Amino acid sequence: MKWEKLKPPEPDDPMCCCECDMDQYGCCCDCEDLDEAFNRWLKDGPPKGGCQSPARGAIVGKLEISMIPVLVLLPLLLRVAALHYLLGIIILTALPGLVLWYYYATHRKKRRTLFFLTLALFSLFYMYYLFITEILPRGDVSQLQQCTVTAGVILTVVCLIHTKRGPGVVANSLHEAHGHSQEANKDSAQHNGSIQSAASSGIAAELQTTKEALTTKWSTCPVCKIMRPPRAGHCRTCGSCVRRLDHHCIWINSCVGQANHRSFLLTLSVFLLTSLYGIGVVLRSLCPRQHLMTALLYCPGVYSQSSMALCFTCAWYSSIVTAGLLFLLVVQVLNISFNVTEREAQLALRNKTGQSRLWGLVIDTGEYSRGFYQNWVEFLTMADASVSPRASLTDLV
Repeated sequence: MKWEKLKPPEPDDPMCCCECDMDQYGCCCDCEDLDEAFNRWLKDGPPKGGCQSPARGAIVGKLEISMIPVLVLLPLLLRVAALHYLLGIIILTALPGLVLWYYYATHRKKRRTLFFLTLALFSLFYMYYLFITEILPRGDVSQLQQCTVTAGVILTVVCLIHTKRGPGVVANSLHEAHGHSQEANKDSAQHNGSIQSAASSGIAAELQTTKEALTTKWSTCPVCKIMRPPRAGHCRTCGSCVRRLDHHCIWINSCVGQANHRSFLLTLSVFLLTSLYGIGVVLRSLCPRQHLMTALLYCPGVYSQSSMALCFTCAWYSSIVTAGLLFLLVVQVLNISFNVTEREAQLALRNKTGQSRLWGLVIDTGEYSRGFYQNWVEFLTMADASVSPRASLTDLV
């Protein structure tokens, strides 16, 4: 076969439909580029353009293999645990251990994972699904109770979305604004020099000391290399500095900082109230003759039907999750009462500069505490102007 040398087409030739490499045999696409593009498509997913919606692109881009055990194994394990009370004890005892093991495995590697957020949301919706399909048909749940549980689930999701809008990331614009304010303070000090000279030397020295104390609290992040305000910290999991960083919460897959700390506390409180109320409604329906405090420990005849056994097992599972999150809420309330963040408590514990109080539940640094009342006023009124008015769809995942 004899090749005929063709004349290379012009760049705007309609016969050449893409930007391609032209050789001596005409216009042809480079196969290596096609292979590279296909490999990128398999690795990163389809491109964002085209008919794909931004919401779908954000969700698909965040999918990971850690979500599969939650979506598949959790319902299966709960149904196996409902077969016999001994199986229930074994499985419900092993589940917290597996979750803690996975937490330490990901926490040690400083990796973000959707496992815990998926576990929290799937547990919430799966319990609500069983409540609608198994408990309501029994006919002993009033409409008020049904509306209360439904409103609690919806309010929990709304508060979670608001919490996911951002913890308040320190940006370069904040550093520039701080520099401009310092320059403005210097100009005003020079302008009012005659007034300051008339004041006593003791008051002037005290004001100068206070000003220097406020300015020296700004520090440089060793990772981001930017100036950050007091109480800000760098999260190695998210890779950014957060204003008044408390901790990186695995249950929301985001940091808890100045901008979303109040909404995080509200989300936690609403979830716990909804869970406690739902557990009570389920136990009253399954064990009407038992007292609510003892129904979770002893409910005769509950394993006679598979549906009742499944609901009773899920009530136990919800109680375990609720107990863990209740401990987290207690620690958060104590930290706010002493005006200390979880990050500051860990640093004080590491450097041995804080005092352990209330059986080690809180570490009092004494640096920012102004009393119980003033600490809560500061927490409830702290500014969250660093929150962007429109959060990206990827932040909500």
